[in-house]
Amino acid sequence: MAIVDTIRQRLTPIIGLLALLSAFPPLATDMYLPALPLLQSEWQVPLVTINGTLVAFFVTYCGVLLVYGPLSDRYGRKPPLLAGVGLFVVSCVLCAASQSALMLTCGRVVQGAGAAAASAIVFAVCKDRFDGLQRQRVFIQIGVIVAAAPMIAPILGGWILTLLSWRWIFFLQAVLGGLAFVGVLRMDESLRSPIRPGFAEVAGSYGRLLHNGRYMVLLLALSCTCVPVFAFIGGSPDLYITRLGYDARQFSYFFAFNALAFVLAPLTFSRLVRRVEVIRLMPLAFTGMLASSLLLLCPWLPPPWRLTLPMFCLTFCFSFCRPAGNNLILEQVDRDTGAASSLMVFFYFMTGAAAMWFFSFDWTDKIELLGKMGAGSVLCTLLLWQVVRRRLRPAAG
Repeated sequence: MAIVDTIRQRLTPIIGLLALLSAFPPLATDMYLPALPLLQSEWQVPLVTINGTLVAFFVTYCGVLLVYGPLSDRYGRKPPLLAGVGLFVVSCVLCAASQSALMLTCGRVVQGAGAAAASAIVFAVCKDRFDGLQRQRVFIQIGVIVAAAPMIAPILGGWILTLLSWRWIFFLQAVLGGLAFVGVLRMDESLRSPIRPGFAEVAGSYGRLLHNGRYMVLLLALSCTCVPVFAFIGGSPDLYITRLGYDARQFSYFFAFNALAFVLAPLTFSRLVRRVEVIRLMPLAFTGMLASSLLLLCPWLPPPWRLTLPMFCLTFCFSFCRPAGNNLILEQVDRDTGAASSLMVFFYFMTGAAAMWFFSFDWTDKIELLGKMGAGSVLCTLLLWQVVRRRLRPAAG
């Protein structure tokens, strides 16, 4: 109860709106995960084709991210945000009306283009409105709230599949998008001094970021941690429903249990960071991810616990370091905040989309593969962290 009271006291309308916008990717993805095996059977297509609706969303989402960030630096945060959220609402209706895997994939492409506005601009709005450690606390609050989306979304999706039709999943997403649109309309513009140079200068912001060694190495290090988490998100319906034999509603409970780690980790971090420096906490989280990945390789754990327990620990460690990692990345830049935010999310989700695509093929032992992908990617993170940690600019107080 104390945790709930703390969240309630600190939750303001702007943080609630930013959390809803940040939740667009998990809402757009996790809610229809229980329907993937059903769609595969209904349309008689391979799993890799149905998983293509996931990959198409994230690839488009990542590409368009790079456009929204500089636009928000040039014209302010609200205009591109309103355009993107409006596009998201329209795309949800298109997805609900799909009659084939190709039509759904096209709808998901449009949905990804709309959702990108929310993710690209939310971090920039946070940096506009909040400073230093206050911004880190806001990231943690948003992270806790957003973490409820992967818990609730698949359960809602499972119940909708049981009571109605998979199409109503996308209608519900359209309603949530409409609420966000109204919230953005009422939001004050947070960018006080928009940049007014030509588009060449705006595009050049990415060149400056690519030459920022601290920013890029830290971004690469943290992007590697996305590999096992996104592979699990994309492959979990196949693992639990097709391979382990659970139904859609049972799958949603397993997925929600894993998503509980997204809630507990930021709360734990917010307590520990008062006593321990972020620079010391981050490698502990990376080491925990590595240990969890190696546990996936242990055949003596019976199913489904061989998958469920290690993935819970891995997700906990991933979510533990994510809010502070986002803040640490943005602290390495003094300008081009919108572009820096976009490029950060671009790297995260492109890495995740590649992991989803690779994991969607018909591998013999997908749990073992998941462990190998996690161990390899987190080892890369640990190596890159050693390269950059002495040069990091700490979060401002």
